Amino acid sequence: MQEYSSKILENAINQISKLPGVGKKTAVRLALYLLRLSSEEVHVFTESIETLKNKVFFCKECFNIADTEICDICANIQRDKSQICVVQDVRDVIAIENTAAYKGVYHVLGGVISPMDGIGVNDLNIQALFNRLEANDIKELIFALPATTEGDTTAYYISKHLKIRYPELALTSIARGVSVGNDLENIDEITLARSIVHRVEFETAF
Repeated sequence: MQEYSSKILENAINQISKLPGVGKKTAVRLALYLLRLSSEEVHVFTESIETLKNKVFFCKECFNIADTEICDICANIQRDKSQICVVQDVRDVIAIENTAAYKGVYHVLGGVISPMDGIGVNDLNIQALFNRLEANDIKELIFALPATTEGDTTAYYISKHLKIRYPELALTSIARGVSVGNDLENIDEITLARSIVHRVEFETAF
């Protein structure tokens, strides 16, 4: 077992290594980097994390991360409110926004249906999506879910409940230039942008 000359340094390394994708070696480099910063810089850094934890909301409309009850995207009058892009989580919103190819709004499900992981319909923001469709004049629902069995199952479940109730609603999916099994956050911006622009009818997406 590795021994450190400082228990305080060791504790910092252990905490940093709990971050996803951060191993011990990277945690050591980050801890030593923080040690070299001025007290003011460290204060700004830690304060931003504390603020992130205590003052960030989930948008009441789309469940994206927000500073207020309604996120900036939903509140933007320039966005096309008749289009809703359905995504798995907040990282997908960030990935799509980075392409600058989509001008509608979003709905973050908070996951996908996965019985193996104990995630069912009631664990996701699916009913909230149905409520949005009921209360607003939505013309198109775009599925931008992972190209996985779980993502496809979730999209089919939602589409099945909407086809009869909203026959005029266009159901589309991002084009499958996106590799099967890939998360949106790992796809380059050009490919993702093209898949949004050249989206297809949901029934022919697979």
